[in-house]
Amino acid sequence: MQALVVERLSGDLSGVMLADVPAPLRAAGEVTVRVAAASLNFPDLLMTRGEYQFKPEPPFTCGLEFAGEVLEADPDSGFAPGDRVMGGNKTGAFAEVACVPAGKLSPVPKGMDFAAAAAMGAAYSTAFTGLVELGGLEEGQWVLVHGASGGVGLAACDLARALGARVIATTGSPAKAGAIAALARPEAVIAAEGRFREEVARLTDGALADIVFDPVGGDVFDESIRCVAFGGKLVVVGFTSGRIANIPANIPLIKGFAIIGLRAGEYARRFPERGKAINRAVARLAEAGAITPAIGRTLPLSRWREGFAAMARRELVGKVVFVPGA
Repeated sequence: MQALVVERLSGDLSGVMLADVPAPLRAAGEVTVRVAAASLNFPDLLMTRGEYQFKPEPPFTCGLEFAGEVLEADPDSGFAPGDRVMGGNKTGAFAEVACVPAGKLSPVPKGMDFAAAAAMGAAYSTAFTGLVELGGLEEGQWVLVHGASGGVGLAACDLARALGARVIATTGSPAKAGAIAALARPEAVIAAEGRFREEVARLTDGALADIVFDPVGGDVFDESIRCVAFGGKLVVVGFTSGRIANIPANIPLIKGFAIIGLRAGEYARRFPERGKAINRAVARLAEAGAITPAIGRTLPLSRWREGFAAMARRELVGKVVFVPGA
């Protein structure tokens, strides 16, 4: 089969190649899936460089998540050949066939195609875990979402709005504002640069943000601590800016807000029943038509470099979905 293999770690993707490799052998408890679509996530790019928290040893097939059709499964797995499933593991999604533990798969929501299912999983489970499970999102609250052009940022906007929150989306690229507004439909899209607290205060009539969802870090985090309402929550999702920010402990003390670290995958591993409940809640919203994953580009896996390069250059609005075998 064809698979996208990281032969060696590199900062310029020179160690990554599309290769013919043996199909994976299913172990007990695993499900073999014909991959119909697989979506690109920022950790996929970081893992090619050895810069993510999880650092697999090369060679490995990259790709966090996919959707496809079951080829083979244990009789007691809950899955059978022909089932439409979505999910994935830390690696292995960018291939024609993948084998993953049954517990890491779930049915594709009714009415959803494979591309949308592949784009939904990690982004929406991350958004739900951060905003609802840990953030305690309530209807009518103000949510400030940074990095709103990315898959996770768009998912957070979409989910928060679907649950009755009022959303302010930010972007580091003014050229993306129109696309974000069309896809995420927030109350406003603002530039995440300089002293944007004043704009947040104006939009919220001085109330500021009940929840700040921050995948960016760096200067955006520094300004975000000025944007959190008293008693609010600042959810740390990642550091796509490249800088991990610091904060003096007296600031959350004086302002009475909480800083919450979000690792949705680790949360689901440590609390598997909660992870399953989160996936079910997201699936119900999808089946009801309340949320819709935003796909920026659909590419054959042979054009993987185009998708990775666009992510590295921060050109994307929405997720990249690869189609193996196309």
